[in-house]
Amino acid sequence: MIIGPNAKVATYHGGGSASLAAYYAVTPYDGIAAKLTTPAPAYTTGAYTHKMLPLLGFQVTTPSGEPGMAMEVYNTPPSTDGRTVVDTLILTKTDMHLVDYTNPHLASTTWYADFTGSFVADFTGTYEFGLVVCGTAKLFVNDELVIDNATAQTLGTAFYNSGTVEEKGAIPVTEGETYTVRVEFGSAATSPLPNIGATLHGGGCLRIGGCRVIEADEEIARAVELAKDADQVIICGGLNADWETEGHDRETMGLPGTMDKLISAVAKASTNTVVVMQSGTPVSMPWIDEVKGLVQAWYGGNETGNAIADVLFGDENPSGKLPLSFPKKMSDNPAFLNLRAEAGRTLYGEDVYVGYRYYEYADRKVLFPFGHGLSYTTFDFSDLQVTDGEGKVVVEVTVTNTGSVKGKEVVQVYVAPPKKQAVNRPLKELKGFAKVDLEPGQSEKVKVEIETKYAVSYWDEFRKKFCGEAGEYEVIASNSSEVKEGKALKGSFQVGDTFWWLGV
Repeated sequence: MIIGPNAKVATYHGGGSASLAAYYAVTPYDGIAAKLTTPAPAYTTGAYTHKMLPLLGFQVTTPSGEPGMAMEVYNTPPSTDGRTVVDTLILTKTDMHLVDYTNPHLASTTWYADFTGSFVADFTGTYEFGLVVCGTAKLFVNDELVIDNATAQTLGTAFYNSGTVEEKGAIPVTEGETYTVRVEFGSAATSPLPNIGATLHGGGCLRIGGCRVIEADEEIARAVELAKDADQVIICGGLNADWETEGHDRETMGLPGTMDKLISAVAKASTNTVVVMQSGTPVSMPWIDEVKGLVQAWYGGNETGNAIADVLFGDENPSGKLPLSFPKKMSDNPAFLNLRAEAGRTLYGEDVYVGYRYYEYADRKVLFPFGHGLSYTTFDFSDLQVTDGEGKVVVEVTVTNTGSVKGKEVVQVYVAPPKKQAVNRPLKELKGFAKVDLEPGQSEKVKVEIETKYAVSYWDEFRKKFCGEAGEYEVIASNSSEVKEGKALKGSFQVGDTFWWLGV
């Protein structure tokens, strides 16, 4: 069975400028279901993690039966009898920044639009709607007013601080009944908030959301009961474009809502529980030792559902490596003491100790180290050779696929400075890497070449030049920044005389 709020939504991008509409997008649920010859897997939400209500456009159909909402544009307000439609569009993504919307039939920057879509309730209970607008908007269901975000408005942070807060309204629904949603929208010039129309040059913004209302503990209990009888449980959780967007930082590393509680409860009910996590940055995982597996899926574009399914079913061997360290908690982060601006200044107090450089120097244990990534096969490193000459350090390692599945491995070459140094430096730094693709039992020699000056140098603030200090430099070949006994090979090379340089 499948559980989780990210399962039936194609979470394939972050917010802001990253939120481009794809021609199509595959959800994890649909990707997984397409792999099965049996009936579609059981599903329940389990927990909500949204910041604003999920977009309504993906849940409704237009009056003509197409996915999304029909947008009809007018020069005159809804109170006008016999008004003429000047434009018609079909929109599945009901999150709109209309600053560049134009039409030759619009008489001015003051214009109006009706958005219409219907859904058939698949449950009996309460359905909640949400409206965010830069302009004015009212939401009706079956011609009954549910949300008035026009008469009185409260400014929020959406749409670059030009939109209102999300105003909400709820209705009771009955399973099998049809509900028609209509939103009456006015462009930015109609907003009662000061200076909004001038800011967005008359276009305006609109976000229409909605979802079923659930009681958190009851939904977790339901998920637990369903998981008890399942052969395999897949939990699809994480973040979305509301939480990870330009112009805003997350205030915590924790997953929103009751997601952590859900994962832990389900993992206790089913020993065959794996988690698919979608996020663009690390999240804390207090349940990591309770689940059988974890797939960090990031935001994988419009094919994200199929890609996740390919990995889960073993059709593709995951061979990715983490591009950053995953700390255990937010206070472990090197930038923790400088998270917010002070007196209008942003302080970069971590200096050069960013990521793994800090965690190693401060001896902080991490959840997953930089460069980490597991596979459906195993690899062995052997026969390390380090040569230095003609301005280059050449590192050669033999990599062997010791498992039964074809896969890819990344040789990561780190260089540690001499024990005696003129300045404090990270314990080691990544200087080169190479990926190799191997069949089961196959071995291949991997070569990584690094210019010596790049392998050894730091910036000398006194001379205003890069400095390569004399001494012995250790070379570490590993499959992550974590150096484990038997999992990393070590060698060295010598710099005879200290040198300084500029340029590339």
